[in-house]
Amino acid sequence: MGIFQRFEKSVEGAVSGVFARAFKGDVQPVEIAARLQRELDAEAKLLSRDKKLVPNDFTVELSQHDHDKLAPYAATLTRELGDELRTHAEDRGYVFSGPIRIDLALDTRLPTGRFTVSSEAVAAVDARGVQQQPAPPEAAPRPAPRTPDAGPRPSARPRELVLEVNGMRHPLTPPGLVIGRGTEADLRINDPGISRRHAEIRVGQSDDGSIDIVDLGSTNGITVDGHKVRHAVLGEGSRIEIGTTRMLVHDPSAR
Repeated sequence: MGIFQRFEKSVEGAVSGVFARAFKGDVQPVEIAARLQRELDAEAKLLSRDKKLVPNDFTVELSQHDHDKLAPYAATLTRELGDELRTHAEDRGYVFSGPIRIDLALDTRLPTGRFTVSSEAVAAVDARGVQQQPAPPEAAPRPAPRTPDAGPRPSARPRELVLEVNGMRHPLTPPGLVIGRGTEADLRINDPGISRRHAEIRVGQSDDGSIDIVDLGSTNGITVDGHKVRHAVLGEGSRIEIGTTRMLVHDPSAR
């Protein structure tokens, strides 16, 4: 039994047998499933000899007509598409960095019968003993440009400095936190490219104390502001990459 046949059978009860008729001549669920599988194959990144990391967050953009047709079945459709992706990943030796999320979005510029897919790997984050605050919908502030004679980044930190990871803010308070994939990490990130105890952010005790990040002997290392480092001083606007996860240090009260 093919993908589309299995799909129709699984949702037949939910949509009273009108599923196939609703999409006749328009974007078919089997087309979306095949395109998502190709996205996994195209974006797979080698982690080890027998494991490849693939995206887990997908946006499927549809025309107005196709979006209107698919929207009533979105919950069932995305659940079944997720099951197909998990099966495909198991067959190919792919690993996800977090739960699969598929969003059906509208793009009024697309003609009927056409759709696009974009994807990224988004790691699941579990902060153990670390306060979390959701980031506001607006984009995180960009760091102020540095002039050539600005000198090194000062070690003093603004008050209320936070580490933003996947839309969640984690206040940077003394003594700091350990980032890793293992259960002993304070900030646990389910990213296959991150070691069990990957890095530690150390926060000074005084209000003007420095903040720095130290590699704890990880396999893939850490990148700060585009440079591979073992140790670095952090400040407003510092951008950290660990595995496939990106983080931003900033002061949310700054304007």
